[in-house]
Amino acid sequence: MTEPLLSVRNLAVEFPTRHGILTAVQDISFDIMPGEVLGMVGESGAGKSMTGAAIIGLIEPPGRIARGEIWLRDQRIDNLPPEKMRKIRGRHIGMIFQDPLTSLNPLYRISDQLIETIRTHLPVSRDEARKRAVKLLDDVGIPDASRRIDDYPHQFSGGMRQRVVIALALCAGPELVIADEPTTALDVSVQAQIIEVMKELCAEHGAAIMLVTHDMGVIAEAADRVAVMYAGRLAEIGPVRDVIKDARHPYSQGLMGAIPRLGESLERLVHIPGSMPRLNAVPPGCPFNPRCPKVFDKCRTHRPATSEIEPGRRAACWLYPGVTEA
Repeated sequence: MTEPLLSVRNLAVEFPTRHGILTAVQDISFDIMPGEVLGMVGESGAGKSMTGAAIIGLIEPPGRIARGEIWLRDQRIDNLPPEKMRKIRGRHIGMIFQDPLTSLNPLYRISDQLIETIRTHLPVSRDEARKRAVKLLDDVGIPDASRRIDDYPHQFSGGMRQRVVIALALCAGPELVIADEPTTALDVSVQAQIIEVMKELCAEHGAAIMLVTHDMGVIAEAADRVAVMYAGRLAEIGPVRDVIKDARHPYSQGLMGAIPRLGESLERLVHIPGSMPRLNAVPPGCPFNPRCPKVFDKCRTHRPATSEIEPGRRAACWLYPGVTEA
């Protein structure tokens, strides 16, 4: 059986404040297999982006990884010193951010940024690096790449800048790409193109993708498996088609029910009442219990761990036998 490319075990991310410690990510565990696309979905503040930042070592102080382990193949990376983690970033893990302007330096030409990244991680000459950069820009759909490579970021549209960022993330041939809301700032017509480019290039380069988004349409189109996060915890994880058609956690059911479907006539879409709790006010028991339509007494006092409820599927809900306490 193929070994996981990435293994996250009992990860917890905390932020010390003068009012106490805020836990942004609490005891989450998952694997990503080589070549797999794992979608990570949930409301704003669920901990999706923080999980990605922890994996790539970009948590801003005073935030810290308080517990758990992150393994890239057979190397543990959560406890590496900064200079060693910098060698992992780019070479083994690429990052695509929501706003391409945060990834591209407006003062430097695209060619300078791509060539510098390639030569930082790969033993190639400047001419070889430039040829590789032009090919990547061509692969991501930049027209006339050999000329446009010497333009500045402001000379590209938003969709084209995001294509450049994808090229930048892939230029050193990483094994894993973390894409944090890569289509949020783009027109709907451009979103599908960007997702298609990401999937094709990562398949061509043999890279796995961790796709962070709040858009279930993007997840349904792009992901092999989906992890649903709520209040910094994993509510459910499983094959994307299974979760979309037959979600098990009540929160996942609410998310899926809020998606309009072609051919269905509904007076109103399903909505989840209330809002996600603040980090300093997560309720005891299951964090979803104040909003859950299926809540019962145990949910209010005992916190469920994300447990296997059937082969290939895990959920953190007391509705299912075999779920253990966190």
